[in-house]
Parts: sequence; C-alpha cells; structure tokens
Amino acid sequence: MDRLAATLTVLDYAAVAVFGATGALAAARRKHDIVTFGFFAAVTGVGGGTLRDLLIGAPVFWVARPQYLVVCLVAAAAVWILGPKRFRGSILTWLDAVGMAAYAVVGALKASSLGVPPFSAVVMGVLTATFGGVIRDVLAHEPSVLLQRELYVTPALAGAATFVVLGLMGTPTIPAGIAGFMVALCIRAGAILWKWSLPGFGGPVDADS
Repeated sequence: MDRLAATLTVLDYAAVAVFGATGALAAARRKHDIVTFGFFAAVTGVGGGTLRDLLIGAPVFWVARPQYLVVCLVAAAAVWILGPKRFRGSILTWLDAVGMAAYAVVGALKASSLGVPPFSAVVMGVLTATFGGVIRDVLAHEPSVLLQRELYVTPALAGAATFVVLGLMGTPTIPAGIAGFMVALCIRAGAILWKWSLPGFGGPVDADS
C-alpha cells in the first residue's frame, strides 16, 4: 500500500506540473501578466483532479496539500522566466499530451485505490485527464481540445482502460501504469502527427471525440 501511495503521489505531482505549464503557456500566448500566469497554471493543473475528488467523495487533494499549488506556480514562473521565445508553437500541444496521458492513469489509479468500481475508475481517469485542459481553453478563449478533429478523449479512455484492465488481470501497479501512459500518449501522438480521428456521425464533421 505504501508503494501504491508513493506511485500515485509521484504521478500526481508530475501531471500537475505538466498541466500547470500548459496553463502558463496559454497565458503566455495571450500576453497576460504574471498573476494570470499563476492562475492559469493552478486552475489547469488541479482542475481535473478536483473534479475527480468531488465526484468520488474524496477530500480534494490540493486543499490539505497546498504544495500541489506551489508546483503549479513554479511551472508558471519557469514559463515566465524562460520567455515565449524558448517555446515552439507545438510545445503546448505536446506537453498537454504528456499531461493527459499521465492524468488518465493517475485518475484511474486514485479511484481504484478508493474502491471505485472498474468502469467508474476508467471514467474518473478520463475526466481527470481532460477537464483541466477544457478549463484552460475556456479561460484563454482558445478552441476547446474536445472540439478538435484529432483524438483527445479517446487516448485518455484507452490509457485509463488499459491500466484498469491490467490491474484486474493482476499486473503490478507500476507496469500497468506505464502501459496505460504509453497507450494514451502513443494514440494522442498519432492524432497530433497524422491527424488520426474517429468517423463522425453522418460523414466528416468539424468536431471530434
């Protein structure tokens, strides 16, 4: 159980940091001030996990451990100090992909560790992975990640499901988590690089799942 808790904590901090950085980068693209950088980073970093905890009836993770917010603020400060010239246009997309893949596993792992049924744990993984990015895009007045042609929810679903199914088969947490992360990241990478998408209802559409 100690190993499970340690794995959850490491993945949680890593995902919060990456998503926090994407929030700060969104603020940078809009040329906001340093306070807004921090706000975007914090809301993006903890948004998905907050929704997860509220839905499963767990204490909201960052309330008792404000160091999660500190991680978001450090990510925002790093983006501010390094400046937009250090970041290529696609870095937000790739950081978001990494954060999404990590949070798909983190969300499913925490839900499973609290006794949430497998199917619901997968849903918690998807919500944890996607909700922070949705909030970020709304605040930045950017097109939502959910409305892109490239797959976004689908990689999170695949990653969370892979982790949960492997856990049910008796696979240790860390190998199952790595597998789930890689599945989500590889599918999302294919969507970014080669515009993978699912068929739309009735033919081509402008939005995707």
